[in-house]
Amino acid sequence: MTYDLVLTPIELPARPIEGNKGTFGRAFILAGSVGMSGAAALCGIAALRGGAGLVTVAVPAPIQPIVASFEPSYMTLALPATAAGQFSRAALPDLEKLLPNASAVACGPGWGQSAELSDILTWLQQTVRQPLVMDADALNILARSPGLLDQSAGPRILTPHPGEFARLINSDVPTVQRQRIDLAVEFAARHQVVLLLKGAGTVITDGTRVAVNTTGNSGMGTGGTGDVLTGLITALLAQGLDPFAAARLGAHLHGLAGDLAAADLSQPALIASDLPHYFAPAWRQLLAGQHA
Repeated sequence: MTYDLVLTPIELPARPIEGNKGTFGRAFILAGSVGMSGAAALCGIAALRGGAGLVTVAVPAPIQPIVASFEPSYMTLALPATAAGQFSRAALPDLEKLLPNASAVACGPGWGQSAELSDILTWLQQTVRQPLVMDADALNILARSPGLLDQSAGPRILTPHPGEFARLINSDVPTVQRQRIDLAVEFAARHQVVLLLKGAGTVITDGTRVAVNTTGNSGMGTGGTGDVLTGLITALLAQGLDPFAAARLGAHLHGLAGDLAAADLSQPALIASDLPHYFAPAWRQLLAGQHA
């Protein structure tokens, strides 16, 4: 497998002095279900701390008050829900009206799985022209509908952990872990996506270029940290970074925040909601290096 290992400095989004909330993009997050409101909130908070100018967290209607209560700085949108408290396909007309205004979109965290969610993901994949980050249950739906991967209307970033990636390629976790780079590059090249394969030494590839992330620690092996990463990458896309650059910076900043959090809190005590609080010192480190 031939690829270029990227060792150049990590690209940061532009932050013009005359910028305003419109300058820094509109992140639209489609997440959550009854019992999984935290996934939506973590995504939204991470998108804010990632620098997006405006963040909208769209959730099934029953959990909208819960998600809104976590953070006043993002907007929430209640969409039609099934009896089980998941997104209903009746949400599609609303999405058709709203998504053209988004700079970047995320989907999957906290969704659950159903035929209606499969219909929603199919519509997103075939319709959304903006960069779309797919995580969690969106990946599990893709694994059951492999032909859908090749029906992209625009740029796509997939952020699987090894188990999700194993399902995507019809393999197993030990095989994935033995051949992380080669399998990731092959998959990204075949499907023309950016793949971020999580784990120690997170692999980011567009099928030609490869970056291996060096930040992060095992304290981040706890529920919700992937939702934080999804929101962060969506914010970076909304600010204009290309998908490979956004995924690379997102992995680095996410891991660096985790390292700073673990230094203060310990690895065992680290939880996902700690991470956005440590984005500020992580950003300061990166920005100081840029201007050194």
